[in-house]
Amino acid sequence: MKRQLLTLLLVPLLSTAALAANGYTGPGSTPQVTTVSAAQAAADDTPVALTGQIVKRIKGDKYEFKDATGSIQVEIDDDEWPANSVSETAKVRLTGEVEHELTGREIDVDRLELLQ
Repeated sequence: MKRQLLTLLLVPLLSTAALAANGYTGPGSTPQVTTVSAAQAAADDTPVALTGQIVKRIKGDKYEFKDATGSIQVEIDDDEWPANSVSETAKVRLTGEVEHELTGREIDVDRLELLQ
């Protein structure tokens, strides 16, 4: 019983520390990738912040994203889409991480921002 109580008390503290580390940019941090060409060469789980256009829907929650350096497949869950419509010419910023798939690399999008 004491172990369960201790675990319940420590879990929120540990998860908060893990989230805070994601914003760290000093020594030992993983640099954020900002271009499609860099994302194509990046390791699995590398953080990305890409700016460009979503040019087409491939299937389901898979889309093609393009910037000045190339294009890459991205996975955008329904709850990540903004309230406004996004056309193929709209400039967006995608934040997420590189995922290695059997067919190549893709970006697992955590946040989609429509830029004006």
